Amino acid sequence: MYRYDEFDQALVDERVAEFRDQVTRRLAGDLTEDEFKVTRLMNGVYLQLHAYMLRVAIPYGALSSDQLRKLAEVGRKYDRGYGHFTTRQNLQFNWIKLVDMPDVLADMAKSGLHAIQTSGNCIRNVTTDQYAGVGAFEVTDPRIWAEVLRQWSTLHPEFTYLPRKFKIAITAASDHDRAAVKVHDVGLIIKRGPEGQVGFEVLVGGGLGRTPYVGVSIRDFLPPEELIRYLEAILRVYNAAGRRDNIYKARIKILVAETGADKFRDLVEAEYAALADEDRLTLDPEIVTDIRSRFIYPDYPAREDKPSALLHRLADDAAFRRWHKNATVQHKQPGYAIVQISLKVPGEPPGDITSDQMDALADLADRYSFGEIRVAHEQNLVLPHVAQTDLPALWQALVAQGLATPNIGLISDIIACPGLDYCDLANARSIPIATAIAERFADSDLANDIGRLHINISGCINACAHHHVGHIGILGVDKSGTEFYQITIGGRADEKAKLGNLLGPAVTADKVPDVIEQIVDTYRALRLDPSENFIATVERLGVAPFKERVYAAG
Repeated sequence: MYRYDEFDQALVDERVAEFRDQVTRRLAGDLTEDEFKVTRLMNGVYLQLHAYMLRVAIPYGALSSDQLRKLAEVGRKYDRGYGHFTTRQNLQFNWIKLVDMPDVLADMAKSGLHAIQTSGNCIRNVTTDQYAGVGAFEVTDPRIWAEVLRQWSTLHPEFTYLPRKFKIAITAASDHDRAAVKVHDVGLIIKRGPEGQVGFEVLVGGGLGRTPYVGVSIRDFLPPEELIRYLEAILRVYNAAGRRDNIYKARIKILVAETGADKFRDLVEAEYAALADEDRLTLDPEIVTDIRSRFIYPDYPAREDKPSALLHRLADDAAFRRWHKNATVQHKQPGYAIVQISLKVPGEPPGDITSDQMDALADLADRYSFGEIRVAHEQNLVLPHVAQTDLPALWQALVAQGLATPNIGLISDIIACPGLDYCDLANARSIPIATAIAERFADSDLANDIGRLHINISGCINACAHHHVGHIGILGVDKSGTEFYQITIGGRADEKAKLGNLLGPAVTADKVPDVIEQIVDTYRALRLDPSENFIATVERLGVAPFKERVYAAG
């Protein structure tokens, strides 16, 4: 975990006081809603269908147990006893009253939490791999660089009012991208150069929404001391040339696509060269060293790897064995495991967690994971430092809290936005569709036979649930007041990112579970053997056999 200092605390406290004044003026009628909109968005406050929504920043998805308890307290005291984790590793509260918003932010500030730049046309929360610092295949800990970018981008005077929002993601595991870097405005892949030095491959122009694109590489290797200068060059080009006359064409992905990747690269390189003499943009290694020193890494007691007690429990307990196979990931430290916690309980909204569950998980993090929790962009949680000897006890505690569903990466591990149940931008509901699909495939044996299959459901074209890159993507659309759903297949968000292909005409809500079942049945009938997963089968055969099965059945 990163330790914030007095400067960070002062900044958050000052922003709370400033926003309290703005809310007071809004409630008194001294500010119109249009005047207030800009300031509330910069503080993470949205006006949705039924109430204001607060989006809390969780930088690079890292939470302490104390911070999770604070979120539980906010949910219980000011909301309806729960929160919702998002694909940007943030948490949303959907029912907070505007009059309470300053008190909420003040309470959160006591635990180092805030909502700065979780909305608005600025650089948003920088995201990264939920296994950062503990994953077995990473080059280095990407959180260090995410924190560098957090400090650089927070209240940046030049990039606070960009043509449109701007999202950055970082991965340090180029062969195991869990941060979806190729569908971000800027994606950074940490890699080693020819002499073993650490640097960055830089991708630009990725993004989903109304016009989806996979990002393109414009720098194969960037030395770390040049990171800030190069990002400034990218953002200056975008800030100057990005469109402000059409919100649907304002993202950097449109600029890159219309300009062409080669010409855009030339523009960035020219701006980068023009900044060569600005010493303030050279990232001082001492600053990186200082930031690195503020990350607290556990002092792991020596533990036996694959201890006999664990192996015996795995042999004797089928339910524990199934959870262990699905939920645990190799840790770089022998004798420890990374534990994934599914927030996709069949029948419940994906990504939701109650205040009671947050409190319980905070206690479990203290007991078993050195007080640390991570948020995955798939809307699940992670305990990153669990001793293998503690796994049986942890599992039993998670079962008691309803947090041990063994479906990570399976068909019921659905990414979904809040949809029309909450969002004023949505055309259709997402949560009921996700619930219906999860219940259709609730049988664990069936789900495991299907294997890895990612379903993403968005309630509108803004694609907050990343439906374009789901193995199966579902998009809600409105047709004369009736909710319909378009289905795509073959998308993926990993290191081989690609956009899904449209299966055919949209179907009504009641037909969606049937369509998904027909797609799955086709896959199971056509796969070479059970080891060939869904996405591999689609890539081998294309869309045609799935389309034929679905629409012939209709």
